[in-house]
Amino acid sequence: MDIEIIDESDNPMLHRSDVRFRIVHEEATPSRLSVRDSLAAMLNKDADEVVVHKLDTKYGMRKTIGYAKVYETADQAREIEQTYMLERNKIGVDAEADAETEEA
Repeated sequence: MDIEIIDESDNPMLHRSDVRFRIVHEEATPSRLSVRDSLAAMLNKDADEVVVHKLDTKYGMRKTIGYAKVYETADQAREIEQTYMLERNKIGVDAEADAETEEA
């Protein structure tokens, strides 16, 4: 899986960068989590700071266009992003599950 950043724009009010990228892949469309991890590594960020919003693959193609938001900290991502988007990207889910098991 090769990732190429098409466009990156800063959004200082929300402490993030908006990133549009292109993925060339051999197999099926890569999972959201694998894209998030690869994009985070490419941008030298923690995986919890990257929220992948959209992956669009045209039928029969081996290219995917995507959109992600890259936050300065994971706390800012959890504060700003909607709950369903955090759940899709598995951000904060492990911490909440650990807290629930400790309480029990």
